[in-house]
Amino acid sequence: MFSNPSLITRIAIGKGIGFIVGLVGFVFLPFFLPDASWLLRWGILFWYTTVGAVIGVFGVFTWHPILKIPLPWWFRSTLIGAWMNFVLTFFAYTDMKAIMVHTFGPNGVLSSPFWFVLEGAIVGIIIGYFATRFGGEGKETVEERGTMAATPS
Repeated sequence: MFSNPSLITRIAIGKGIGFIVGLVGFVFLPFFLPDASWLLRWGILFWYTTVGAVIGVFGVFTWHPILKIPLPWWFRSTLIGAWMNFVLTFFAYTDMKAIMVHTFGPNGVLSSPFWFVLEGAIVGIIIGYFATRFGGEGKETVEERGTMAATPS
């Protein structure tokens, strides 16, 4: 299963690790925010599963076509994880702020909800490592049309 590079393997590994991270968030969120709603808890679970899938899909891109620079796995996955958590924080600012204030206090150094961007970068690099290690990266992860083995008729 892991011997040949595969986009499906990348996505499955990304979603699996993302699901595990989301499940940890789902279970432990009430410890950080006792009045966390079920909607927020399910949202965290589905969010990280989606982040894993997106990082898995983007493993195909190893070269930026406009900037003409290489995109190594550690840069690509860290950037996507950080960006996705920035978007999460942007749209769920109130809930993320409540989590950080409840955990670190209103005047704590880590009370800004934008620390979730760093968390996304860390989760992203972990997902990117395992997806690349076991699923490969670049063009070899996708079959080109017409290269599939012919089936006997």
